[in-house]
Parts: sequence; structure tokens; C-alpha cells
Amino acid sequence: MSDLNKLSLKVAISGIKQKDFSAKELVTDTLKRIKEVDSKLFSFISVDETAEEKVSKQEDGKEMPLPGIPFAVKDVLSTKDLGTTASSKIIDNYVPPYEATVVGKIERSGAVVVGKTNCDAFAFGASTENSGFGPTKNPWDLERVPGGSSGGSAAAVAADECIFALGTDTGGSIRQPASFCNVSGLKPTYGACSRFGLLAMASSFDCPGPIGKSVEDCEIVFNLMKGKDGRDATSSEKDQKNPPSSRQPAGLRRASKIKIGLPKEFFTEGIDSEVKELVKEAAKTLEKSGFAIEDVSLPHTEYAIAVYYILVPSEISSNMARYDGVRFGNKREVLEEEVKRRIMLGTYTLSAGYFDEYYLKALKVRTLIQDDYLQAFKKVDLILGPVSPTPAFKIGEMVSDPLKMYMADILTVGANLAGIPGLAFPCGFTKDSLPVGLQLLGPHFSEDLLFEAGKKYQNLTEFHKIKPKI
Repeated sequence: MSDLNKLSLKVAISGIKQKDFSAKELVTDTLKRIKEVDSKLFSFISVDETAEEKVSKQEDGKEMPLPGIPFAVKDVLSTKDLGTTASSKIIDNYVPPYEATVVGKIERSGAVVVGKTNCDAFAFGASTENSGFGPTKNPWDLERVPGGSSGGSAAAVAADECIFALGTDTGGSIRQPASFCNVSGLKPTYGACSRFGLLAMASSFDCPGPIGKSVEDCEIVFNLMKGKDGRDATSSEKDQKNPPSSRQPAGLRRASKIKIGLPKEFFTEGIDSEVKELVKEAAKTLEKSGFAIEDVSLPHTEYAIAVYYILVPSEISSNMARYDGVRFGNKREVLEEEVKRRIMLGTYTLSAGYFDEYYLKALKVRTLIQDDYLQAFKKVDLILGPVSPTPAFKIGEMVSDPLKMYMADILTVGANLAGIPGLAFPCGFTKDSLPVGLQLLGPHFSEDLLFEAGKKYQNLTEFHKIKPKI
């Protein structure tokens, strides 16, 4: 067989276990694909040329859940003895002596890292243009962004440069690039996956998660990477399949039709008309397949961006203090512009005289936003809406207007403020052949319900199977 790199995760696992092909052949095809197309895309910061050697040394690999499966890792997740730059020049020579917990779990499941993917420096951005090493390009249109900050991971999956990838989602950084690149991605419940070994952006927001060629692929990876970690006090012991009764989705309590809510705030003026139309059409498809659709409201949505861009830079200001050029890394002069901007915003917010006026007030509004979702989930089981107000925009289009760029996250940051899970997957294409994705949001620890709905949709549609021509 050839072009094994084009296989979905589920099919690749089956093929190796049934001896249709070897794990080494799969890794070889994947590395070959990277060499063929990555000079056009720049999905990868670095490629591990020893991946073939590593998979050859695996013993009893076929008995593992992910036998020799090649995957990519966003460059903010630590990989032992493999450079981790966070796509920033300040730590361009950093090689971690340990690995992120989620990376270790996937490797111990048999998968092999083929490389580290490009992202906005320290994951600060929504386009992967803020990388210290240059922008990643969208496989569907090389003049457009792949989304951010996990743009390299999403582009790599879309271009078949890996079978799946790991990303992180602080304000939409898995869901938005998944939407722009026509792949699937999960932002887990905050605490469902360990943050140990993740180069922190905003510690009360950051969520590692999977990006795959289908919802089913994301489900396989998530179930292997989730769980409590003694090295991350915020990771959870809660059983993913048995959420607390007070937060249990209404459909599970009633054993009736699963209800999906459409928030009016997600379909207002400012959302591209084609995006709205495709997402509403997807809702109709789900309705015809047995889900109940009804309107809901998330009244504090308009404040989400303001709250997010007060709280996140504040946490960034604290987390970035370690990069002082003394203990490790280069001098601060080489920090990327967006990194400097967010450090300054956060430092200003936390300064004397502004702490009460901005930071404490934002924390209170965050609670109101969390309550919006809790109230909505008393009426419905899931919430559906667009991921982004627009399809992928052109490289350079928003660089000179940071505020406009920040507004690109308006539909995604609410889930991060509330700590709830969100699943993004393809729902069609614009007249210009650009992918559009929708997101499903659920109560805390309702990933199984998100996967159920997402898989049902993908069983009824073919959008996720359409590939870009590079």
C-alpha cells in the first residue's frame, strides 16, 4: 500500500493490527509526505528523523492502543530530548529533560512523535502569524492563515503530514484552526487533561487536546490522554462518563431526545452570512437525525472578549516572568511583538490602582458568564454555534489591527471562561471553497455526549472526508 499517511486513525490502527501494513511503512509514508509538502506549509518547527528507528525498536507494538501511529505535537508541549521552542526565539535552543504528561501517555500507548508543530509564539494568537519563525499557511489556500494558535497542528492533520496531532486551547486555539483547516478538534473540560509539561500561557484557561481527521479519531486520542495527574493539582479525578448529577445533561436525566440549543448571541450581526447559513444547515441535519433543536440565550456573551483579554494577559504577565534570560533562554529583547504586547497589557491590569477596576471586576463577570452556561444546560444538553465569525482570513490581513484579531475569538472564549468542553468539526464550504466548522459545547465532563453528536453528524455527511489539493 502507498499513501498510508492519508488514513484515519481508526483505519490505521486496524491496518497495523491486521498486518495489512507495518507501523514502519506508515511512519515512512508520513515522513515522506512532510518532505513533499511542508516547504509550502511550514506546519513543522522540527521533524524527528529518528521516528522510523524508534518505531522499528518497538516490542509487541501491535498490542498497544496506538501501535506505531505517527503523530505531531504543538511546540508548547514538552518533549523529552526533542527541542521545544514554543515557536519563540527566546527559547529556540531549549531541549526539555522531561515530557508533558499528555505526550507521555500517547507515546506509552505506542504512538511515535514525527515532529513539533508551529504555533503563535507561546500560543499568543489566533492565526499562527505570531510565530518567531514565520507563519504556517492554510492547506486549502496558501495565501490564508490556518488559524491559531494550534495552526501548525491543524494544517499538518489536514495535509496528511501526520495521523493526528496534539494542540492546546486557551481561548479557541484548537477549535478555530480545526474549523479553518477542515479537521476535527476537541477542547476538553478544564482539568480533564494534565497541563504538566505545557509551557503555560494562562494557567486557569489552558487545555491540551487532540486534533484529528474525524470526531472518532479525537475520541480515541482523548480517552488515552485524559485523567488525573499528581503533578498537576488542577487535573481531575472525576469519571468522564459519570458527571456529577447537578451538572448531568438534561437528556441523560430524562432518557429522552438530546436537546441542542442555538444561542441567539452566536448568530448576530458580524457573523459572516455563509458561516451562519452552513451552521444552521448543520443544525437541521442533526434535527432530522433525532436531536431536538431549540433557541437559548447566553446574555453575557458580549462581555466575553473584554473579560478574556483582561484575565489572560494578567496570567501571562505572571507566567512569562520566568523567561528572564538568566535561568535559561535568550534575552527578552528577542521576544515577539505579540508576546510583549500581552505581557504589558497584563502588567498594566495588575498594577496598583487598576487591579480592582479591571482584574477583580473581570473575575466577577467571568462568574456571570459561567452561570449563563450553567443555566442554559438546565434547558438543553448541548449548545451549537459557529466556531469563528468568518472563514480563514488572508495572511497579513489583521496583523496591523490587534483588536480586530482578538475579536476573531468572540465565539470561542466563552467555553474557556466557563471551563466547559467544546468539539469543532467541519460543516461545509463557502463559495470560495474555504472550510467552515461548527462547535458543540457541553456541560463539564460531557465529552462522551459531544462525541456521540459529532459522530452522528459525520456519519450523515462527507465534509470531513474532503481533502485540500496542495
